[in-house]
Amino acid sequence: MTPADQEERQSLLRPPGGSVPRGRRLFLAAFAAALGPLSFGFALGYSSPAIPSLRRDASRALRLGDDAASWFGAIVTLGAAAGGVLGGWLVDRAGRKLSLMLCTLPFVAGFAVITAAQDVWMLLGGRLLTGLACGIASLVAPVYIAEIAYPAVRGLLGSCVQLMVVTGILLAYMAGSILEWRWLAVLGCAAPSLMLLLMCCVPETPRFLLTQHKCQEAMAALRFLWGSEQGWEEPPLGDEHQGFHLTQLRRPGVYKPFIIGISLMAFQQLSGINAVMFYAETIFEEAKFKDSSLASVIVGAIQVLFTAAAALIMDRAGRRLLLAVSGVIMVFSTSAFGAYFKLTQGGPNNSSHMDLFTPISMEPVDASAGLAWLAVGSMCFFIAGFALGWGPIPWLLMSEIFPLDVKGVATGVCVLTNWLMAFLVTKEFSNLMEVLRPYGAFWLSSTFCIFSVLFTVFCVPETKGKTLEQITAHFEGR
Repeated sequence: MTPADQEERQSLLRPPGGSVPRGRRLFLAAFAAALGPLSFGFALGYSSPAIPSLRRDASRALRLGDDAASWFGAIVTLGAAAGGVLGGWLVDRAGRKLSLMLCTLPFVAGFAVITAAQDVWMLLGGRLLTGLACGIASLVAPVYIAEIAYPAVRGLLGSCVQLMVVTGILLAYMAGSILEWRWLAVLGCAAPSLMLLLMCCVPETPRFLLTQHKCQEAMAALRFLWGSEQGWEEPPLGDEHQGFHLTQLRRPGVYKPFIIGISLMAFQQLSGINAVMFYAETIFEEAKFKDSSLASVIVGAIQVLFTAAAALIMDRAGRRLLLAVSGVIMVFSTSAFGAYFKLTQGGPNNSSHMDLFTPISMEPVDASAGLAWLAVGSMCFFIAGFALGWGPIPWLLMSEIFPLDVKGVATGVCVLTNWLMAFLVTKEFSNLMEVLRPYGAFWLSSTFCIFSVLFTVFCVPETKGKTLEQITAHFEGR
C-alpha cells in the first residue's frame, strides 16, 4: 500500500472532531441485511406448523412418519453447518454484500422445491437448501451489520439479527395456523426476494472495500451510510490482505477471539434452549392449554418481546452484564424445570424405555396441574432470560471480535460449531433423557449455564462503545 493510500485511509477512518455520524441510510442497509435472519427464522419455524399438516397429507408419498418428521426438522441444521463453511469462504472473496445477495438463491430455491414436492425426498431436499441459506445468512448478516455500524448503535443493530430470527419464527407459527404447508412455503420466498431487491440499493461495507484497496469506494460507502466520511481510527492491515493461515493462531489477537467465539456458540446450544422448546407444547398441555398453536405463538411472542428489549439496552448495559444476567436466569429456570420433572416423575419405572412426553405423575390431578403451571412459569422465565443475552449476544460478539484478515474463516468456524451443536443436541436429546431421565437432563443444562456465567465473567471482554479496531487492539495487548 502506498503512503498516499495510507494517508487517505487514515483520513477516512479518523473523525475530525469526534462527532457521531447521523446517516439514516445506515438503518436501511441494516434492515436489508437483517431480512436474511428473518428468512432463516421463518425457515426454522416452518417445520413446526408444517409437520402436523404433512402427517395428515392425503398423498401417501408426502406423508411424514416419525423418522421422516424428525429429519424434516433436523436436516436444516446440517445444511446450515455446510452453509457456515461456505459463508466463511464467500464473505472474504465475494464480499459481504454479494454473499447476502447470493444466499437468497438457496432460500427461494428451497422453498420452491418444497412447494412443488411430490415425495418426502423433495421435501428433505428443499429443507436442506433452506438450511444452506440459513448458514450463510447467519454468518454474513452479523458481519455486514457490525462493519457498517458506528459504535454508538452497533449493539442495537447487531441485536436486531436475533430479533429478526425470532420474528421470523413467530411469523411462521402465526401464518402456519392459517395457511396449508405449500402456501406457507410460498410465503417463505417473500423475505429473501425483498432482501435481494434492497441489497441492490446499498453499498459494500467500507472495511471490506479497504481490504481490497478501494479507498474511493469506501469513502463513497461511508458517505452513503453515515452522511459523511468520518469514522474511527483503524490500524493498517499490512501490504496485502492475505487471509487466514494456521500460523496466525499464534497471535493473541486471533487465538483469544477464536476460543471466545467457539465457546460462546457451544454454551448457547448447551444452555438447554432446544430442550425447553422440545417440551414447550407438552408443558402447555399439562397446564390445560389445549391449543398447541396458541402455545407456540405465546413462546414466539416472549422471544420477540425480550429480544427487542435486549436490543434497546444493549449499548447501555453492555454485552457482559446482559450475558451474565441471562445466564443466571437460565440457571434458576432450568433447575426449576428439573425439579418439576423430578416431582412429576413419581415412583420407579420398570420399563427400559420411558415415555418422554407424558410424565408419570403420582400427584393428585389438582397438584399435577399446579406443578404444570410451575413448569410454564419456568419455561417463560427461561425463554425471556435466553432472549435477553445468550440468544443475541454470541452472534453479536462473533461479528465484533475477529480482525479483518481472519474474519471469514473465524466466523465460519463459529457458525459451524453452533449448527453442529444444534444438530447433535436436537437429535440426541431424547437419548440423553433416557439415560439421565428428564430431570437429570435439565439439571445438566443448569450446570452448563453455571459454567457459561463463569466464562462470561472471567473471559469475555466488554465491547460496548469500542470500535472494531479498538477491540482487536485489546486482544493484541496494544
